Formats: sequence, C-alpha cells, structure tokens
Amino acid sequence: MNDQPRRRPATPHRRPQKDPVRFLAFEALRAVDERDAYANLVLPPLLKKARAKGDFDNRDAALATELVYGTLRRQGTYDAIVAACIDRPLREVDPPVLDVLNMGVHQLLGTRIPTHAAVSASVELARVVLGEGRAKFVNAVLRKVSADDLDGWVARVAPSYEDDAEDHLAIVHSHPRWVVSALWDALGGGRAGIEDLLEADNERPEVTLVARPGRSTTDELLEALGEENGLPGRWSPYAVRMAEGGEPGALTAVQESRAGVQDEGSQLVAAALANAPLEGRDTRWLDGCAGPGGKAALLAALAAGRGAALLAAEKQPHRARLVERSLAGNPGPYQVITADGTRPPWRPDTFDRILMDVPCSGLGALRRRPEARWRRRKEDLESFAPLQRGLLREALKAVRIGGVVGYATCSPHLAETRVVVEDVLKGRGGAPVEAEWVDARPLMPGVPALGDGPDVQLWPHLHGTDAMYLAVLRRTG
Repeated sequence: MNDQPRRRPATPHRRPQKDPVRFLAFEALRAVDERDAYANLVLPPLLKKARAKGDFDNRDAALATELVYGTLRRQGTYDAIVAACIDRPLREVDPPVLDVLNMGVHQLLGTRIPTHAAVSASVELARVVLGEGRAKFVNAVLRKVSADDLDGWVARVAPSYEDDAEDHLAIVHSHPRWVVSALWDALGGGRAGIEDLLEADNERPEVTLVARPGRSTTDELLEALGEENGLPGRWSPYAVRMAEGGEPGALTAVQESRAGVQDEGSQLVAAALANAPLEGRDTRWLDGCAGPGGKAALLAALAAGRGAALLAAEKQPHRARLVERSLAGNPGPYQVITADGTRPPWRPDTFDRILMDVPCSGLGALRRRPEARWRRRKEDLESFAPLQRGLLREALKAVRIGGVVGYATCSPHLAETRVVVEDVLKGRGGAPVEAEWVDARPLMPGVPALGDGPDVQLWPHLHGTDAMYLAVLRRTG
C-alpha cells in the first residue's frame, strides 16, 4: 500500500487574455507619454485599424475613447489616489504601470463598470503588457482603491479649500496647480466661476462643424445629419453641432472640404475679423499663422464672397500642406505659402485685414487636448512671449493704415493675451506701434458674457467653446 500523499494535478498555466479595447487604450496612453503625441491624433488611426480587422464595433470604440480621454483628464486626481495606496513615491512607479493603474482607477471611480470587472480586466491587461509580477501589484493597488468612491477618495487626498484653495482645486478638478492659478487670474471672481471652468475642462466637448459660406450651408449639414444627430450652433451662423459618436468624415460636404470640423470659438474669431468695420479698400486678407487651416478656410470663403483674396502663410511645411488641403476647391482667389510671420516675405502696408492666431500654450483647449495640461510648464510661457510679440508687431506693419489686425490665441492666460497686446502698443521690447483698440464685442453679435471689452475672452463654461481670445486693432499711422 502506498502511504505517500496523493499529489494534486498541476494547474495548467493560463495565458493572459488580450482584451482588444483595453489594449488599444493602453497603446494610446503610451504613445501620449513616450512620444509626446496628442490623443486626438493617435486614437483615430488606432480605432480605424481595429475596425478594419473586425475587432471593434461602435460600443468598443466608445469605451476605448472614454478610457483614454477619461484617464488623461483625471490623471492628477488619480495620481493622488494611487500615491495614497502605495508605499513608495509615485515617481518610482514605472510609467507603463502607472498607465494601467490610472486606467483601472478611472474604470472604478469614473465609469459605471462594475468593480469586479474593472479590477479583473485591469489585472488581465497588466499580465499581458507588464508581466505576472507587476500584475499582482496592480491587483493589490486597485483593490485598495475599490474600497471607496471618488468623493470619498478626494476627501482623503485633497487639502480643504480653506487650507489651500489652489491645491484643493488642482486635485479635485485634476489640473496642475499653476494652471489653476493662471486660469483663476484670467477669469477673476470667486470660487464658483473657477470651479465651473475647471469642470468644463473635464467634460467631453461636442463635435462642431462649420459650413463654409458659398460652398455649404448649415441646412445642408443638418439635413445630412438628421434631426437626431444634428443641432444648430449656439453662436456662429456657420456652426452645426453633432451628436456624440457621429463621424464627421462620413459627410459629403466634409469629404469635399466644403465643410469641416471647427470649434465654434474658432469660427467666431475668424468671422469677427471679417466683420470688423473698414473704410476704403478691402481686397487683400492675410492669415499669418494659418496652420492647420480651419480659420484660413473660413476666411477664404468669406473673402471670396466679397471679391477679396486671402494669403495663407504657415511657417511649418507639413502644416502648410494641411492648409492647402483645407482650402482646396475654394472658389475665390487664394494662395498658401510657407513663411515665417516674424520675418515676412511681404511688404509693409500690404493688407486690409490680418489674422494672427499665434502659437501659444493651448490652455484654452484642455477639453480637446487633456494631456496638454500635464505637458506644459509655467516656464513655457517665456518661450512663447517673444514670438507672440514679434508676430503682432509684424502684422501691424503689414496692414495698411486704417486696416485691422486680429490677435488671437487659444489660451486665456493673461501673459499670452492682453499683456502681449499692451506691450506691443506701448513699445515694450520694440518700437511703439500706432494703433488703436477696436471693440470686438459687437463683432460677435448675440454672444453673451463677453466682459468689459474692448478685447474678448470666450470660455468653455460660459460659451461652450474653447477659451479663445481676440483683440482687434486698427492701424492709425
């Protein structure tokens, strides 16, 4: 008789199962981190490839999109929560591990995915992309996180508003502290306004189309979308809002460049410059920083309707090609060139209207590019400042006396908006410029809450647009 204990049969090693949705979301997050890519540029081709393989349907694509954008938007909050659940500094956690953790935290605290499914799916992803050892670490952390909801965790990891208002807002609303401070300075007012703005930055923006005048109409776009999928714009006469999940590229007008995707704030800026009162000649328009081409395409269409010609200049050759694509088929005269607006090839006193939508920090488009809030540093503003001032000075030289220049940024930061304009007008850092402010508020008819003027600042929480800034100046000498 054999007295040896009977051995249990060995459990066969189970290979980790690759979840295509979460794997794709992880790929996108890694591209954002490793290559400084933007999610809105990385994600669409990944989704297109997955659809072509037959791996994805619309629900899968929607979940992958939510996982990527939700994780990026709430990264600051989730980092603080993860830091409270581990016994080492957060900086010692490898970035791929942190991506899996934060994506898991988002599923637990920011979606309706059941707790067990969020944890098990995240651990399985970790097994696929990180290995068994790290998957155990992910499992341990996420089980700690699952013990409370988002409000409970925020109460634990954020200081009280009374003790440190900016740090409280930074953690609760997932923005770097310096961004909270800068937005608060630009917005002014008390707690309610800044909280509304920060909350708006974390919401998914609508997809807005522009019907380029003379080439398409809002009625055409609304008819193509149908009642359930299309709504008129709030403020721009050229805007149509799409229902969530719609595909702009499926519309014939978009395929033919007669319409495009363009935030309503961007449309308002271009239309305001075109609407600025002008005496005398009005035949030569310039878009001095034209890439990637949305404003240039709208300006070209408006110019064509008046018999004017647009020159679209862009310093970067690849962005100049995007401008050419946007303007393709425009019926009026236009030209696209590769040129640096701080060392322009055109002569002074040439143009009647000029738009300078200058390079900036992009803090006004955090809804669309949530990773920008983590990528930008306060010091970056110093590198933009000379360029912004140089572009505005050259624009005021290039416009004729009596002509108008629109200085625009997709940032509400005072150092990129009003301070730049005032410095140029007062000759700080260069020769004084003879120009006067034009009140931009009447150039956006029907748009409320435009402030005291003469410049205009749009806001996501007040207008549903990106935080576009516009100053309109008329050259006087």
